[in-house]
Amino acid sequence: MQEESKSTSRARVELVTIYAISRILSSSLDLSRTFREALNVLTTHMDFRRGMVVLEDPDGGLMLTSSVGMSLEERELGHYQAGEGVIGRVYSNGVPVVVPDITEEPEFAKGTQPPEPGQRIGFAAVPIKSSRGVLGVLAIDRVTTGVGGFRDDLPLLTMVATLMSQTIVLNRNVTAERDQWMSETRRLKRELKGRFNIDNAIGHSKRMQEVFAEVHQVGPSRSTVLLRGESGTGKEVIARAVHELSPRAGAAFVKVNCAALTESLLESELFGHEKGAFTGAVGDRKGRFELANGGTLFLDEIGDISPAFQAKLLRVLQEREFERVGGIKAIKVDVRLICATNRNLEKMVAAGTFRADLYYRINVVSIFLPPLRERREDIPPLVTHILERYNKDNKRELRVSPDAMRVLYNCYWPGNVRELENCVERTATMTQGKVIEAMNFPCCSDRCLTQMLHNVDKDDAVAAARLPAEAVIAPPVSRHAQPPADIGHAGGGGYSGSYSGGGAPMPAFPPMPREPVTEGGMPEFDGRAFSSRPAPSRAEPQDEKPQGERERLIWAMERSGWVQAKAARLLNITPRQMGYALQKYQIEVRKF
Repeated sequence: MQEESKSTSRARVELVTIYAISRILSSSLDLSRTFREALNVLTTHMDFRRGMVVLEDPDGGLMLTSSVGMSLEERELGHYQAGEGVIGRVYSNGVPVVVPDITEEPEFAKGTQPPEPGQRIGFAAVPIKSSRGVLGVLAIDRVTTGVGGFRDDLPLLTMVATLMSQTIVLNRNVTAERDQWMSETRRLKRELKGRFNIDNAIGHSKRMQEVFAEVHQVGPSRSTVLLRGESGTGKEVIARAVHELSPRAGAAFVKVNCAALTESLLESELFGHEKGAFTGAVGDRKGRFELANGGTLFLDEIGDISPAFQAKLLRVLQEREFERVGGIKAIKVDVRLICATNRNLEKMVAAGTFRADLYYRINVVSIFLPPLRERREDIPPLVTHILERYNKDNKRELRVSPDAMRVLYNCYWPGNVRELENCVERTATMTQGKVIEAMNFPCCSDRCLTQMLHNVDKDDAVAAARLPAEAVIAPPVSRHAQPPADIGHAGGGGYSGSYSGGGAPMPAFPPMPREPVTEGGMPEFDGRAFSSRPAPSRAEPQDEKPQGERERLIWAMERSGWVQAKAARLLNITPRQMGYALQKYQIEVRKF
């Protein structure tokens, strides 16, 4: 009768324990907190000494998630491997294990608090199972006196482990759905926004948005990136953006200008040197590859390195190891490489000045940066940004008039963003008032020294990317972009307006008061400009020019390879007048 009463009392305690644990596990998805509270209830109601929950670690092995009654030293040792010790064996086999006395179990984990003299500590561990397999282990220990040990406790522990497995599965499902929802939300926001942003880079045009999209796509990967584009297009800014978007963002970003160093100095700079390797090497020195270990190495002007050094660099890229100058020990590094060049590497490979195997090694993902003249809608926000920075540094309040902004918008910019920045800063420095007018720019008074570069044929990385392999020979210069035909007065004094993407129209600026204009805002062109200027001193072509204006335009364009600047010189007119004439007679400019 007494034994029946004890059994009934124990059953009630177990029922209350299961009920309390189920309420705790369903109250929150914080596994660590809810499991700890459940273990507190379990150890208190069932008179257990200690309890612990060990779950599988995403990185492999098992990790202590929650515990009750364990010391700090024991919690720090709460890392296990599958099949290691009693807990590892339960996780691997999925079968409960009971240890009557932990002092007699050789597989028991080290670091466990020893029992007091005369005590026997029993240990029981049950697997936390689900339909996907074993998720972890629930383990408890208690002071035992009889032989039965945990015979009556195993069913209770199994039920608690089942409740915990349901909580774990629910937590993972909710977490996965939340992550998927957040990822989808971020993707939709990017699509609705219609643009990508990069710190320290301004690019609302369609061409730059394509570049930014490629940067966001390639950033998280480990692929080698080759940045192609003319000098001054911002290749270093894009390289740093790729690094910041990668998992290596917290590591070093090391940059080297290959064109600024000789072959011997470049080898020492990249690979480092040992003490006594050469005169002046008074100690060991790490190279840029070692300094960038775990991070990103940016090699600017990669097309300017010598053929001998190309072979040395190729070995490092293939084997991911190198020796310092004067050393014999191989050093392994984990470096992501980003290269940049304004050279036509394809033409250099064909000429034998650049190794083909190195070209294939660095040309994994190529990103082509357009010149500033091909993304003119970015000029106004760039000018605004440059001028704001200048005003902040020099404590001034300058602004740009619409006429001045139009001058900048229509310039050829052979030096790209770097030249634009220098031009704005130079003009702002020499401006005495608070408004930069059109006549403040040197080009409006024929004092611009870069005008001679406006008609220079460029054989650069961008041109090489657009031509077929058999036609990568001296591509023609990009023609001068023409202002929109619906230009009107912007009103107000300074430049203002928002730019919301490559598809947005260019804001209107008042026409330059240097030529008569029509109602549409474009300078008049009636053909008289062909003969209004004196003939140049250089010899004219021997063949006779056609008589009609449209025929003369086509004749000049064909003789100059469809380069507007050259055709304008043949007709003794300005490139600007040439562009308006082509628009007036609706002559389509051929592209090669």
